[in-house]
Amino acid sequence: LQQFSDTGSRKEHVKITSESKPGFLERLSETSGGMLMGLVTFLLAFYLLFTNEGRALRTAKSLDEGLSLVVPLDTIHSISQQNEGRLVHLSGALSTSKPLFDPSYGLSIQAVKLKRNVEMYQWVEYEDSKEYEENGEIKKETKYSYNTEWKSEVVNSRNFDKEIGHKNPSAMAVESFTAVSPNVQVGSFVLSKGLVDKIDDFKRLSLANLEDPHADVTRGGDYFYHSENPRRPEVGDLRVSFFYAGLSGDDPHLGSADKVTVIARQRGDQLVPYHTKSGDVLEILHPGDLSVEEVFQKEHQSNTMKTWALRGAGWLSMFVGISLMTRIFYTLVDWFPVVRDLVNIGLKAFAFCVATSLSLLTISVGWLFYRPLWALLIGLLSVVPVLVARSRVPPKKQQ
Repeated sequence: LQQFSDTGSRKEHVKITSESKPGFLERLSETSGGMLMGLVTFLLAFYLLFTNEGRALRTAKSLDEGLSLVVPLDTIHSISQQNEGRLVHLSGALSTSKPLFDPSYGLSIQAVKLKRNVEMYQWVEYEDSKEYEENGEIKKETKYSYNTEWKSEVVNSRNFDKEIGHKNPSAMAVESFTAVSPNVQVGSFVLSKGLVDKIDDFKRLSLANLEDPHADVTRGGDYFYHSENPRRPEVGDLRVSFFYAGLSGDDPHLGSADKVTVIARQRGDQLVPYHTKSGDVLEILHPGDLSVEEVFQKEHQSNTMKTWALRGAGWLSMFVGISLMTRIFYTLVDWFPVVRDLVNIGLKAFAFCVATSLSLLTISVGWLFYRPLWALLIGLLSVVPVLVARSRVPPKKQQ
């Protein structure tokens, strides 16, 4: 059943849908499907936690190996055959063979990357839903509101609840793109594709010194507008902005070329990935002029942050998996309000304790091959949540 109520504005409307309250068997069937999903999520958590520990320790060992082997170069303007095949460290300004162009807008810049970002003025749909029970039925009231905004992706208005009056074009007349310089160097050394990919600190390019490229294009601030009136755009109008990364030549408006620090393997005049004995690849680039110690410190910090982020994701995945698998107990008592609430709290506490213990145990197994003593300590720590939970259960009365 659907009901429509007119709010008096064509940009907003409300839709109410209703369905009969699901019976016990239907809820039990839904819970069974959730249990299967929970089992998959639970098993994925083990895989994520175990492989993450191996990856983290392998990366840490590779970084320590790299720090012990790296050779700082005396100069970047000549290539020494003594360092062929070795891991080298160098810092210097970026340089490219020729500027990057966007002929459509009469724009050029001496940089590693030039990004054209195109946005279209479009309708965007927002939903705000709430559910309530009435006459033994579950009703869902959804308020749909529509607003016009600049979006860099085409918003498909066919998926709107009400497309009439909110229709968007199906494509953009001008496409976004990123141009990358084919040859990037630091001194006499050519950077590999992997190193060039790491130059991604994009800055907005000011258009203040440029002329309007066409009669139907107007410059306003740092945008080119395909619009009759940029101050009052219509759906389908475009605006174009530009960004650059890795300034590779002195520019009167943007300043001097960007400096980078690189650690990679020297192969002729190229800087390429270095494969460590620990099984990782070292191909490092950071902005600025950094020492060897500063670079490896940043890499260790990055590895630590990634490790903890994946540990958190693994624990959350395990918690959700256990919660879904034990949901059936909640469904069995959900018609008794007080019992239902107590069971819900108990299941959450159970999922929290078990997820924490199993996560710590999985992490300890992951460390077993690398640091056995730490693995034993973490393994012992995994028992703590269970012991805490048991201590809070009142002892049975003596018969």
